[in-house]
Amino acid sequence: MKNSVLKTGVLLFTLALATGCASTKLEDVKATAERAAADAAAAASSAEAARAAADRAAQAASSAQSTADRALSAATESQACCEANREAMDRMFQKSMSK
Repeated sequence: MKNSVLKTGVLLFTLALATGCASTKLEDVKATAERAAADAAAAASSAEAARAAADRAAQAASSAQSTADRALSAATESQACCEANREAMDRMFQKSMSK
């Protein structure tokens, strides 16, 4: 009888130990899942911030391109004016030399 009580006690101890380990493992799994969810939320937040920054950069690039296009147009007009003035001065010089 003493032997069976001892065996039962050892069996209960082993069962309690196994149950305790299982609950600890379950808690570890839950904690890991919660950390993974938090990491995923942080990654999503970072991705959203990066997307917003990329949108702002695209808008800035578009604005810079527009400014560059206007500058090119002004430079082209200035060059055309300069060439027209040079041609007029050349004609005046030729006219004065032929007299």
